[in-house]
Amino acid sequence: MAIQSHEAEANNLKVIFIPFSATSHIIPLVEMSWLFAMHGVDSTIVTTAGNAGIFQKSIDHDFNRGRPIKTHVLEFPAKQVNLSVVTETFNTDTPLTEAAKFQEGFVMLQSLIENYLLGELEVDCIVSDLCHPWTVEVASKLGIPRIVFSPASIFSRCAELLFEKHRAHNEVESDYDKFTIVGFPHKFEMSRSQLPDWMKKPSMYGMIIKALNDSARKMYGGIFNSFYDFEGAYEEHYKNAFGTKCWGIGPVSLWANQDVSDNDESGGTKVEEGNNDLLKWLNSKKENSVLYLSFGSLNKFPTSQLIEIAHALEASSHDFIWVVRKNNDKEGEGFMEEFEKRVKESNKGYLIWGWAPQMLILENKAIGGIVTHCGWSTIMESIKVGLSMVSWPLFADQFFNEKIIIDVLRIGVSVGAKEWRNWNEFGSEVVKREEIGKAIALVMENGKESEEMRLRAKALSENAKKAILVGGSSHANLMQLIHELKSLKLQRLKANTKDL
Repeated sequence: MAIQSHEAEANNLKVIFIPFSATSHIIPLVEMSWLFAMHGVDSTIVTTAGNAGIFQKSIDHDFNRGRPIKTHVLEFPAKQVNLSVVTETFNTDTPLTEAAKFQEGFVMLQSLIENYLLGELEVDCIVSDLCHPWTVEVASKLGIPRIVFSPASIFSRCAELLFEKHRAHNEVESDYDKFTIVGFPHKFEMSRSQLPDWMKKPSMYGMIIKALNDSARKMYGGIFNSFYDFEGAYEEHYKNAFGTKCWGIGPVSLWANQDVSDNDESGGTKVEEGNNDLLKWLNSKKENSVLYLSFGSLNKFPTSQLIEIAHALEASSHDFIWVVRKNNDKEGEGFMEEFEKRVKESNKGYLIWGWAPQMLILENKAIGGIVTHCGWSTIMESIKVGLSMVSWPLFADQFFNEKIIIDVLRIGVSVGAKEWRNWNEFGSEVVKREEIGKAIALVMENGKESEEMRLRAKALSENAKKAILVGGSSHANLMQLIHELKSLKLQRLKANTKDL
């Protein structure tokens, strides 16, 4: 009877999800929590009130229809760290002068989360963002597995580890000379200028990255928004490199948002007042005729670069939607307003200032291609709908992500960006309108190369849809992971019984 009781209890799995406070980190991890809840796992997301506002409506929606999912909200200690601007989500609007205070606030939250995990509930597994290495100690105290979620590609995580061991970039004379990345299933060339600063010279941030990687080696396994037909070779490479398990369970937005009500209420695709005009404009356009440009929530271009993009768009033969972020740059003041006025009058373009309902746009039949900064969430969303891409990496892991799109999958064309920069800097590189125009033409027009690229993107989209179905790679990975966690819980229950 005790064995049967233990087995029944082991099936009641309780998992805690701890996202990092940036939109590109929050949304995919929340969507992963939905996947666990869809399969009967009691799922709790631990975050602050401000961050919960991004997704809480969808959590309430799922809870009210009987899924075991909820949010545990903590108060962000803005007053204690003297933040003059109350913000709980790290983005381009986070003042640089407040960044240190912002980080201090999240350090203070660690003890609150630890107390919650250690004292207020039973928990069988922690799924925490890569940026929360301290959770390894909490999981150890509780005697439970810790799974690390990385919002990046499996490839880029492997590359980070590879560059700790192999320093081929130090063997070239110029920052712009090409070197070969060794030790991967595919051959890649990069230049030193495309690498993050912390890979090129010792820095405090480099020490932080090393600490994150060291912490990752102590995890039970890594979980990614990816799928086997996309990064299968690198799933195996990751397991060998980190010496841990690895599960690709994506595309999570495709899986989590399988009905219209989910898609409308998720943090990434929420339909808000004011989008009627956007949809009316999109629906007036021919199929595959509109180019979508977006560079993520953490990027701002200098006006000089905005001007080059604007001229390239006006000179092209394609309509466009461009998501623009204000940069407080006084150079060329008034240019963008005049540009917006012109393209609005000609009905050629539609500018969105700030947040955009990205999935709502990408799923529209009028969209024929995307210009992207190669943020991982945007890449996965583009693959979901089968779009070919113009790659324009800027910072973080984005130059690595470009390699998958261009060199492995061949579903995009590079705009020719050569210089990595910090997220909070404009950088010195300005890509010229001629290069932008060439890349747009290759993705949007009807030549042989363009058509083959589109066919590969559509085929990958079909593979993504199959991956989440029963028998698909992502579905199998999630079922395997849940089964393993239940088996580990059963082992702990039996061990605890013997100790009594």
